[in-house]
Amino acid sequence: MSELDAQIPSAFDPFAEANADDSGAGSKEYVHVRIQQRNGRKSLTTVQGLKKEFSYSKILKDLKREFCCNGTVVQDPELGSGHPTSR
Repeated sequence: MSELDAQIPSAFDPFAEANADDSGAGSKEYVHVRIQQRNGRKSLTTVQGLKKEFSYSKILKDLKREFCCNGTVVQDPELGSGHPTSR
């Protein structure tokens, strides 16, 4: 045979890792960063999904210093956790 013969890989299941017995349900926790464009150059950035062990006020303080912006931590009644929001 020639060197151009390629081996055909076996079937690939992209959900095999999610269906594995050793993977715990909800083991991945995502942090959502949403940016909403307002009018002109203004925008609203919302961070959601931070773990409770982090200090929201310290994270917000660092973000405000780094990006020279304003911000607040909002307690959402539906989601129940604080969300650092900067403008």
